[in-house]
Amino acid sequence: MTSLEGKTALVTGASKGIGKAIALAFGEAGANVVATARTQSEIDEVTKAITSQGSQALGVIADLGVESDIYELAYTATQAFGAIDILVNNAAIIHPRIAVADFDPDLWRDVLNVNLTGAFLITQKLLPAMIDRGYGKIINISSIGGRKGGAGRGAYRVTKAGLISLTETLAAELYEFGINVNAICPGGTDTEGFREAFNTKGRSENPKLMDPAEIAEVALFLASDASSSITGTAIDSFGGSNPLFG
Repeated sequence: MTSLEGKTALVTGASKGIGKAIALAFGEAGANVVATARTQSEIDEVTKAITSQGSQALGVIADLGVESDIYELAYTATQAFGAIDILVNNAAIIHPRIAVADFDPDLWRDVLNVNLTGAFLITQKLLPAMIDRGYGKIINISSIGGRKGGAGRGAYRVTKAGLISLTETLAAELYEFGINVNAICPGGTDTEGFREAFNTKGRSENPKLMDPAEIAEVALFLASDASSSITGTAIDSFGGSNPLFG
């Protein structure tokens, strides 16, 4: 039921961390994968790994904070594979702890543009074809930080909360067209962005952090026909950072 044979997926922010893990998992499950990021060498590494598994992959360089890049991405992806069945909005800027009083307005705009507006624009661009075909799976990667605000986490958490609301709005609008829209809210995950933002060595320093592959498994379920009954939901995947554990 988690096979993605015959499906095409577009994964943003696919060169590292959670996005890379999702792209690889989708390729292993048989999907054609359009992997996008801003660095050519890193995205080439991902597409090479996917094709070595026997699936087709296309790497597209795009900045999700630039509207023209988003439109070019959508065009290139659909020209290559004809239709996108699965969209994973994962691309994100993770900023270090900065108080609102000290937050640079340009950085604030950059975070909102990539994390939230970029997800809106690429989704909007791909929706007409999904609606026409009566099928689609949209997965927004939110965060444990999307559940509530936190000191120093202003722009990031605002965008992740926004993704949850966008998920619910899209699910309500698209259910009649056979399109499921869900979000994943990962807890602390050992990614390059997390290490850089919080100056940590990752799981070797904090064993509570999850491996990105754990989140990829949740995304694989949501992308598959096994999740046909689920839409408009934000799945908390907190791992060892679950507040229930104290």
